[in-house]
Amino acid sequence: MQGEDRSGAGAEGGAGGGAAGDGAADGRGGPQDRWAGDGLQRADSGTAQEWPPTPPRTPSPGRPQVVIEGRYELLEPIGSGGMGEVWRAHDRRLRRFVAVKGLLDRNAMTASTQAAAMQRARREAEAIAKIEHPNVVTVHDQVETDNQVWIVMKLLEARSLADLLRAERVLAVPRAADIGLQILQGLRAVHTASVVHRDVKPGNVLVRDDGLAILVDFGIATFEGAAQVTRSGSVIGTPPYLAPELFAPGSPGPTPASDLWALGITLYEMVEGRVPFAGGEVWEVQENIRQTPDPALRYAGPLAPVIQGLLFPDPHERLDAATAEAMLREVLGDPPPRNTTGSEPATHPPTAVSEPRPDPLGPPVAAPRADGSPARRSARKRPWLRAATATLCVALLGTAGWLVAKGVGDDKDGTTGTATAGSGGRGGGSTVTEKWKATNPTLKIGVKDDQPGLSKYDRKTDTYAGYDIDLAYAIAGHMGYSRNEVAFTTVPTDYRSTALKTKGVDLVIASYSITPERKSASPGGYSVDFAGPYYEASRGFLVREKSSKYTINDSSDLRRLKVEVCTARDSTYETELPKRGFTMTESQPNTYQDCLDQLLDVTSDVYAVASDDIILAGYEKANPGKVRRLENIQGAEGYGVAMRPGSPGLKSEVCSALRKILAGKVWEDVYAKNLSTLLDNKNPPGRPDLTECEGY
Repeated sequence: MQGEDRSGAGAEGGAGGGAAGDGAADGRGGPQDRWAGDGLQRADSGTAQEWPPTPPRTPSPGRPQVVIEGRYELLEPIGSGGMGEVWRAHDRRLRRFVAVKGLLDRNAMTASTQAAAMQRARREAEAIAKIEHPNVVTVHDQVETDNQVWIVMKLLEARSLADLLRAERVLAVPRAADIGLQILQGLRAVHTASVVHRDVKPGNVLVRDDGLAILVDFGIATFEGAAQVTRSGSVIGTPPYLAPELFAPGSPGPTPASDLWALGITLYEMVEGRVPFAGGEVWEVQENIRQTPDPALRYAGPLAPVIQGLLFPDPHERLDAATAEAMLREVLGDPPPRNTTGSEPATHPPTAVSEPRPDPLGPPVAAPRADGSPARRSARKRPWLRAATATLCVALLGTAGWLVAKGVGDDKDGTTGTATAGSGGRGGGSTVTEKWKATNPTLKIGVKDDQPGLSKYDRKTDTYAGYDIDLAYAIAGHMGYSRNEVAFTTVPTDYRSTALKTKGVDLVIASYSITPERKSASPGGYSVDFAGPYYEASRGFLVREKSSKYTINDSSDLRRLKVEVCTARDSTYETELPKRGFTMTESQPNTYQDCLDQLLDVTSDVYAVASDDIILAGYEKANPGKVRRLENIQGAEGYGVAMRPGSPGLKSEVCSALRKILAGKVWEDVYAKNLSTLLDNKNPPGRPDLTECEGY
């Protein structure tokens, strides 16, 4: 549907009873992130779509009454969506408000095609009305007038995912995975009814405040295998979400696979903050797909294999719905749904894996993809195949195998393996668990990808490099891991604790500051344990080198002028700086890199970034003449190696490794290699005391 404004296209209601589509913003911020809460509504919960009571009817004076079939009074348009008009209506018989939507574009019909179009619309309406699923909008009725077929749906009081993304820009990986799983559950119900949605996108997904996601807007839905319905020869849909096979010669038209492509685009947009293949016209989008078939994934973490599998240009190579569901459930740490087949949890490769290097301080070596093939998509075959194979294996193993895979039966403290003789960890017990490697052949480490000097991902070589990376390799070496047994995964600031909680990673080495709050209940409600600190960083600010609005010489100017300061969400600065009188931006992004991007944008209102001196020094070096650091302020950030609490065996090994690293020359070497030039200081700072390792 190129060139058409789909704003407000959701036929199924919206915030305050408005449209549920892309234009349904009501000026409020996004709903509270309840990912960590126990009350989050899941796709497989079976909970009905229960909504607030309908307010009393208030007819608009002076508006001519249009009543369909003597029952549905059209009150006001709530969007121009799909193939026809969308109305907020009043059901006179049951005395409730509903959404009424036409399935046919009357402008596209001629006298000769009207009869066939009406018959087809009747069949589609009947099929859509039979879909009953918590994640699909409820259809109440089908009504036919002279030249239109209407579907009558529940008017939902919820805001669209598009509005949510406009307010929050990006979502944390677990929250995005949960919404994606719910969309997929809805799509599977839709596809079972032999219906193809054809316009899956954030504007057509409603998200209730408790997290329940509803797939809406069936205005351009069609039957699987039906002929393409076009307007002026163009395939209908929203260009950035249209699958490439829809434009191939001899295309059979929309299929469930094309809906899954759109789901992959939506997942990408949730975690990356943009669509992977932009363009206002179909040809622009298709050209972007052709030129860059592998869009960069900076923040997807464990969602990366799912997104990559869904965005395969060849629909026959694309991830199927059952495997995608299994992989999403694994990201969430969910058990498989009851009475289903082919949907058990799958294992998937990390976002990026590093190859061994003979010299611990030598140059990085390009890492292969998880399946060992080159980076170009055209040169590899189904990157998610390993995940799919693992899924099928788990299905064959049955419930017992799944319980073992998920670690059921492990000690309550989170350790694995059996006890062996020897001195214990904290408390000096008489037993100690097996080495971590005995039950974890790969050491999974969460790191940052956007911090020069500390941890930076090089897309060309597919490697990570920096102080934290070299430290991670050194720790892994002392734990008995070779370099090809270490897997790095990018973890944004507000996802670090979640990555540990969901067992996406074993350790996080990502400039993770040790604080009492994080040890007791980290952001998102998860507590973490630390070994360290392994480095002490000072606190500082980065500002624009040239500013037409402010003259900033030191941090006192930031307070006096009330300059908006940006920092990463869930960082220590987010809560600490307001206490010191600094003015923060209204909404903090996921990463410091996002703050830097806003700082470099002369049209933005961000004029300062708060972070650690070493992080800011890396940004300053990478952007000469554009930004500069102010003097450091009071306070220090002690970086720790984070892990799940209740893992004394793992913590003991990490603490032992850190003691050896700090006692030897490795610590000075990794500093000299990665940080000395950034800080213009050849001498490393004093070694920190391993206060978090006392007793281990």
